[in-house]
Amino acid sequence: MIFEKIKEIIADQLGIDTEEIKMETKLIDDLGVDSLEIFEVVMSLEEEFEIEIPNEDVEGMKSVNEMVKYIESKKN
Repeated sequence: MIFEKIKEIIADQLGIDTEEIKMETKLIDDLGVDSLEIFEVVMSLEEEFEIEIPNEDVEGMKSVNEMVKYIESKKN
């Protein structure tokens, strides 16, 4: 499942427990993610799902839910 994989990637990149990450979790507001961490997460997502995510699309991914929807749209 895409959500589970994204959760693992975020938890791994940020060194947090996967239980802290929910669909509605906001990367900056809830997890305090900075731009470098977002870049690292996005690179991992690109590698995992074999897609390319343009910078302008990254700006629209403020929550885990938005990441899941974006990747689902690219995988179909």
